[in-house]
Amino acid sequence: MATPVHDGEHQHNRQRLSTLGLQSKEQEMSFKLSRRSLDKLEGVDDRLVAVVKHAITATKVDFGVIQGLRTLEQQKELYEKGASQTMKSKHLTGDAVDLMAYINGRGSWELQVYDEIADAMKEGASMVGCKLRWGSAWHIDSIGDYEGTMEDALNEYIDLRRSQGRRPFIDAPHFELN
Repeated sequence: MATPVHDGEHQHNRQRLSTLGLQSKEQEMSFKLSRRSLDKLEGVDDRLVAVVKHAITATKVDFGVIQGLRTLEQQKELYEKGASQTMKSKHLTGDAVDLMAYINGRGSWELQVYDEIADAMKEGASMVGCKLRWGSAWHIDSIGDYEGTMEDALNEYIDLRRSQGRRPFIDAPHFELN
């Protein structure tokens, strides 16, 4: 599912962490994947599974896996209703996952929490040694090698697309091997 593009200034107020129910660096990271999330990782590439499992221990934002491997029928249905941009999705080969942020136990589509998850996924990709692309920074082939924060990457992507006269396609829950 695509997340709407924000407009306005490219600043992220890190102090919102506590008001959004997120953990600060000073707090112990205590999130873990649920059985349902682990089940959604069935058929997903082992490297991507390792990235997700690392990220849940490093994130400030709780998350779950809402989609991993898809069948061709599932992909066709999503494509036909506009929930996917392609019939060549990396979900078909187990090379992509979609994650859902949870704030105080409730699912959230707020863009600002997904760059926090992406920072943890970046750390996981670096640790595992795989190339990982984030659906809010399509211009970066490997977020694990990116020098800045994922918030920086998101803002760079938005600026790049606008400079090209094109609308950014933001799919913040999406991560794929590249």
